[in-house]
Amino acid sequence: MTLQVYSTLSRKKDAFHKKPGEHVSMYVCGPTVYKPSHIGHMVGPVIFDTVKRYLTYLGFDVTWVVNITDVDDKLIVRAKELNTTVPELAERMTKDYHSCLALLNVTGIDRFPKATEHIGGMIAIIAKLVETEHAYPANGDVYFDVAKDADYGKLCGFDPEQLEGGTRMEASSKKRNPGDFALWKGAKPGEPKEVTWDSPWGPGRPGWHIECSAMSQQLLGDTIDIHGGGLDLRFPHHENELAQSESYTEKPFSRIWMHNGLLKLRTGKMAGSLGNVLNVADAVKVVNGEVLRFFMLNTHYRSPIDLGDWEPTPGSIPSGLLNAQKAFDTFVRFADRYRRIMGKSFYAIDAPTKGSHRRRFAADLGEYMKRFGEHMDDDFNTGGAVGVLFELATSLNRMADAGHLEDSAPKRDEAVLPVFVEGAMLIKEMGQILGIFLQKPEEVKLGGDDNLVAGLMELLIELRNNLRATAKGIADKADPTKKILFDQTDLIRKRLGDLNVSLEDRAGGTTWRVGS
Repeated sequence: MTLQVYSTLSRKKDAFHKKPGEHVSMYVCGPTVYKPSHIGHMVGPVIFDTVKRYLTYLGFDVTWVVNITDVDDKLIVRAKELNTTVPELAERMTKDYHSCLALLNVTGIDRFPKATEHIGGMIAIIAKLVETEHAYPANGDVYFDVAKDADYGKLCGFDPEQLEGGTRMEASSKKRNPGDFALWKGAKPGEPKEVTWDSPWGPGRPGWHIECSAMSQQLLGDTIDIHGGGLDLRFPHHENELAQSESYTEKPFSRIWMHNGLLKLRTGKMAGSLGNVLNVADAVKVVNGEVLRFFMLNTHYRSPIDLGDWEPTPGSIPSGLLNAQKAFDTFVRFADRYRRIMGKSFYAIDAPTKGSHRRRFAADLGEYMKRFGEHMDDDFNTGGAVGVLFELATSLNRMADAGHLEDSAPKRDEAVLPVFVEGAMLIKEMGQILGIFLQKPEEVKLGGDDNLVAGLMELLIELRNNLRATAKGIADKADPTKKILFDQTDLIRKRLGDLNVSLEDRAGGTTWRVGS
């Protein structure tokens, strides 16, 4: 199967228009940096980082640009509320955004252009649109005239009148049509000087939509291969981007438009206006960044991502993330098992970073790689790909059990070991494509001195094992002492579980870890 990608513009899946070895340009709309990043801000970056990882794995040369909107009405209002400047606030929130990307292993972004760095390019585009009568000045503002764009609305599949009827428009008596949108906003009295630039139409600042057109054109050319962003940006932002860009260049703006689904709570949407957003900084106090990423990849990128139930109180976490943690722990436990069997870290496995479709695999491992690739080739279906990972991990665990790989000779079946090792490498290889299993998860601290905690845990495990051994040594099954001893061992496990500490009994002894 060749790579098939769904485009919002064509409303269907088509074979990807480039071949491995060729360059692929990708532009994804970034944040308006006026508040700390919440987990919803990370969905797009995680999705498109995975898209780049897979395209790179297949042999494409990908350049990915994500813009930073550092001048906007929201920034002006928020800076005033905090008694700071727009540049200072934007810089601080941009650093927060970068740190959040790093926590979720989003490492593939090549350029982060800032809107304020491209004001000249925006003015040049606007000037030409005015010259060709696609736009008109109006008392210091400049508006794009949607009536001059014959196919305006084609991205959403509606004509302009339908779009106007179903969406809140920016009201202005200066507009010729209700759907016309601002390319340039004239400076208002009392606005700070740092958000004002000179232009042929007077001092002011660019509109939101023109920023992305200018930055993508400057860095990636007139026509890009993939334009991405959240479904909420399809209209008006992307529709307006497309209209002004194609009116300016008279060329296709993007060959493929990809829109990811949004986070939702069982009770409704997550939004800052509703006061129910979960900042990344708060989420990673409970689950680590890889779990957040894993959660976002557990469904197809075009579908909504269900956070489950959540009451936005300090220290609480949506049920969907807790379930993702439990599922992710399957692979954490597998990594621990690999270390016990091989005596070295699973996370240090040097797995291939390019396509392995020509490799020969032991046993039926090749079938797992084949199905993983089929899911990814089907419009980057990461949910299906994750399902294959679970199947492979289950198969390898059964193999380790059947081959007694955690035992010593003669019980250990050495013939099984190479297949297990190759399977572990395959899990790591697939994980790299998805951007997970890249590093050992940090242990959640229980508090106090780490050596003291470790010592107390060893003491509890020793006491529990002694109780179990004594109970097993009582031959009479009806002896009440036997039940009392086993009840005590169960109590120890339960009370530790309440503290989020899990025990795992194996042939080589009992291990413990924080997490389910």
